Order: sequence, then structure tokens, then C-alpha cells
Amino acid sequence: MERLQTLIQKLKQNNFDSALVTSKANVYYLSGHYTDPHERLVALYTGNDGESLFILPEMEKEDAIASGWKGDFLTYKDQDNPWTLFKEYLTKRNKTPDSIAIEKDDFSVSRLEQLQQTVPGAEIVDGTEILAGLRVIKDKKEYTILKQAADLADFGVKTGVEAIREGASEMEILAKIEFELKKQGVREMSFSTMVLSGKKTASPHGTPGQDKIEAGDLVLFDLGVVFGGYCSDITRTVAFKQIDPEQEKIYQTVLQAQEKAIDAALIGNAAGSMDQVAREHIASKGYGEYFTHRIGHGIGVDVHEYPSLTSENDLTLKEGMSFTLEPGIYVPGVGGVRIEDEIFLTKKGPELLTSYPKTLQIIE
Repeated sequence: MERLQTLIQKLKQNNFDSALVTSKANVYYLSGHYTDPHERLVALYTGNDGESLFILPEMEKEDAIASGWKGDFLTYKDQDNPWTLFKEYLTKRNKTPDSIAIEKDDFSVSRLEQLQQTVPGAEIVDGTEILAGLRVIKDKKEYTILKQAADLADFGVKTGVEAIREGASEMEILAKIEFELKKQGVREMSFSTMVLSGKKTASPHGTPGQDKIEAGDLVLFDLGVVFGGYCSDITRTVAFKQIDPEQEKIYQTVLQAQEKAIDAALIGNAAGSMDQVAREHIASKGYGEYFTHRIGHGIGVDVHEYPSLTSENDLTLKEGMSFTLEPGIYVPGVGGVRIEDEIFLTKKGPELLTSYPKTLQIIE
């Protein structure tokens, strides 16, 4: 409940009466209960007076208790309207708020309309930044879980690289990775696993298919797992049997750019400095136009979370931040290379949570 108390303090500091937290990640972070609600309403309602209410289906109540939630419940069956029950709750306690903070990116238009009908007259404000700020600094327990998730991501890449052979398809290798991770106890991936080969590697968000691995192909792996409610994320690129001079130049340029970004990952630096140094290096080698995305993103309960590491981000880096650094070069018709690691920021500097080798590998 300590995290909930921090949220309540933030609500007071921003003069917000209450918050209705609905994203899967923030509900888990604040309650300890990890659930995918699908179309059902699962929410934490918190007033700045300290009163907190867990709104969720009746069938999940025991699971939430087992997860450690010790506050009040408002549960409902599928035939019930939870918004009607929520309105009755507020009316009964004479606790109708003047303002409610929501996560705008998580709130659909229909859900917003339901909330406005439930609490007419209340000002609906965006609490996204407040909630993101709660999660940006990780504690020792979170560090331990993140490291375990990263170790499993390393294992996933190792499995994929060992599965490369002439004629194997991208999907065949992908299936091998996820099968072996399931055997390690991984229930879900943190995003759709990516295995790309040949010219398809020039698409940063390409789609794996039945394309078969051939000599001279680059093979790109991008994957992560959910472990203990926290995500991991790693990218590695290898060559199969041979690599041409331009592909090798691209690889070494990306590797050097990432090393420069890691060197800039220091407490007190601006977050954007990591993107800047990597981008400048890639541009100096003639590939500036082919680095088409930011250097990285925060990682924790969500695989992509605050902060977004663009060049313009002047957020000061602090101890306990966790994020990815993933420069890439993508040249149509030639191929692409991305190298990504998870970073945990310590007093001594950046610690790499992912550790699968980055020296160029040519798989025989």
C-alpha cells in the first residue's frame, strides 16, 4: 500500500480529488494483482483522503486478496453494471469528487462517457504523468525481477541463434524460441517475438513469416518476456555463413553507436544525450537517414514505458531508472541491424541487464 500512499500524495500536490486507474500495468503496480480484464472494468479508485477501492469482477476477488490487496472492494457479476454500483458507492458515502484523474491513453471514448454519466459535473483530468512518475525509479526488488526477466531474454536469443540453419523458416525459429522459454516457466512474451531474415531486416517492425534462411542473410531477433509482472526486451543481429562489406560496416556502426549511448547513460545527464551521441555517430558514417526511431524507452511493468528517449528529452537521468538502448540502421534492399540492451542506472554507472554477446557473429 506504500505505492498507493505515494499516489495519494501526488494527487494532493496537484490538487486532484481522486484518481481512477485502469491500465493493466498501473493496476498491477498499485494493487499487486496482475490481470487482463478484456472488456470488463477493472479499476482502482483512490481519493486524496486516503480511501481506496478496487473495482473488479466478483470472480477475481479471491485472486486479488491472494495477491496482497488489503483495501476495500467493489465487485460485480457479469449481469451487473459496475458504473451503476460505483455511483451508488459514491452517493452512499457522500464522496462525489470534484475532479478525477484518469490515464487518457488507456481510456476509451465510451468509458469516458460512462464515467461522466456516473459522476456528472466532475472535472476529468489527465493523470498519466503522475502515474508514469511513480514507476520511473525502480527499487531493489524490482531490479531483481528485471534482471531475471533479462536473463530469460538472453536465453531466448541464444535459443534462436542456435536454431539457425539453412532452410529453416523465421516462424520455425520463432516457435523454437517460445517453446523453450515456456519450458523455463515463461507464461507470456512482453511483445510479439520478432525473427527477421535477409532484406526483411531493413524493416524495424517487420513481420516474421515462412521466409527461409539463406547464406548471406542477416538474422534479427527482437524479443522479451514477462516475468514476475515485469518485462524484458533485447535485440541481436547475426549473419548466416557470410556477410558482405556494407552489412559489416552497418553492424559495426550500430555497435559503436550503442557503446557511445551507454557511455552517456550517467546520473545527471539529460536523457536525450544518449540519442544524440548515437545519432551523431551513425550520421558521421553516412547512415543518418536510416536510423529512423528513438534510441530507446523506459521498461518495467510495461515493455514501453516512461521515459521516451528521444534527442529532445531533457529529463535528468537518476539512479534506479531502467531503459533500453537500441540504435539501428535499416537500408532497403541491403538489410538492417539493431542492437538492444536493457540498462539499469546505478551510482557506479549503467549496468547492462541483458548480456548476450554483441561481437559480430557469423553463424556457420
